[in-house]
Amino acid sequence: MTDTTKTTGVSRRTFLKGTAAATGAAAGSGILGAPMIWAQNIRDITLNWAGPSYSVIADIAEKASADLGFTIVPQVVESTALMTKIVSQPETIDLPDLEFWAMQKTWRAGKVQPVDVSRIANWGRMTPVMKDGLALDGSPLSAQGTMPFEVLYVAEPGATEFAGAETGFSTTVPTIYNADTLGIRPDLIGRPVESYAELFNPEFAGKTALVNVPGIGIMDAAMALEAMGEITYGDKGNMTVEEIDFTIDRLIELKRAGQFRAFWSTFDESVNLMAAGEVVIQSMWSPAVTAVKARGIPCVYQGMKEGYRAWGLGTGVMAHLEGLKLDAAYEFLNWELSGWHGGFIGRQGYYSSVPETAKEFMSANEWGYWYDGQAATEAIVDPYGAVMDQAGARRDGGSFQERIGHIACWNTVMDEERHMVQRWNEFISA
Repeated sequence: MTDTTKTTGVSRRTFLKGTAAATGAAAGSGILGAPMIWAQNIRDITLNWAGPSYSVIADIAEKASADLGFTIVPQVVESTALMTKIVSQPETIDLPDLEFWAMQKTWRAGKVQPVDVSRIANWGRMTPVMKDGLALDGSPLSAQGTMPFEVLYVAEPGATEFAGAETGFSTTVPTIYNADTLGIRPDLIGRPVESYAELFNPEFAGKTALVNVPGIGIMDAAMALEAMGEITYGDKGNMTVEEIDFTIDRLIELKRAGQFRAFWSTFDESVNLMAAGEVVIQSMWSPAVTAVKARGIPCVYQGMKEGYRAWGLGTGVMAHLEGLKLDAAYEFLNWELSGWHGGFIGRQGYYSSVPETAKEFMSANEWGYWYDGQAATEAIVDPYGAVMDQAGARRDGGSFQERIGHIACWNTVMDEERHMVQRWNEFISA
């Protein structure tokens, strides 16, 4: 088993020696005698790191603080609330973890400053899925929704539109991403499940659940309705008014027929519904599946023939940061890509944007299981040491190439979002 307390080997002093971050730190601080005086003063810095519960984790903040020599304070704020907070209370956040779809709603507010990628040491090692908009075989990515590279670059500081190709300035530093699907209880279903259509199968009436995040829940529903042959969407990530209305009308019909047990909003709700057997098939996140399995309960993150719904996020830098705090922010961004962080989130089932460094902080058994789709040679544990799979088991969906190579759509913000949210709320209250 890999020791999750292992030091990164990339300390504060390492960043000061021979990296672009070091140059920026000395020049940006304006302190004579940098970097020595800079290093003495940075220990007094505190940065507020805010984002969803699956990315902003206290253990990660604690490890970063220990390695870097200044304080990272985690604030758990789910994505929708975070977008509001960035606009209305920007001074309460220093480092926001923003999902790529959220960029469409937050960037133009001017509260987040672009990242100078020349100060990110491992930028060139980032997976092309994030950095270049290329599939694993080198071909241009092709999927519905908002692909990361579409909102990753801006032409220059102050630009309000996305560049769509690398420019030297990024909206965030990509950190984690995944290919999401449905969670199932194979012991309670008792037969193969291979299609999103099963989500609305009357066989599971009263034992299904959707995530109550409008832009995500409606795409899971769309995957199911399209799999059932009821509709073919032009773009499930950007539905027309007519497509939205058809989808919601069908959801209301299904709800009134008793198809759904619940509409969950938090990680814990999804875990408890599945662990208790109240639902047997539902929208789910990878760490929630891990949490159910860690309780010794069968749970499969079932890859479907229609493909995966993907998401990703990165850490941004708020516009009010300058001087020493800005230098410290760049140190944290570099630390996130240096390996320990990637190894930690890898044990949750997430992928690192720089897999090369994450690999250094995962055992051969862990890497083989999580990334290569190989059978585990010994027990697989979650980030906290709880056993969640036994020797001989394989990751649901297979290897990194198999899972990421079958993405059907990415989370996004629709042009008709206001109408979609209004209709979704009608469905939830119906």
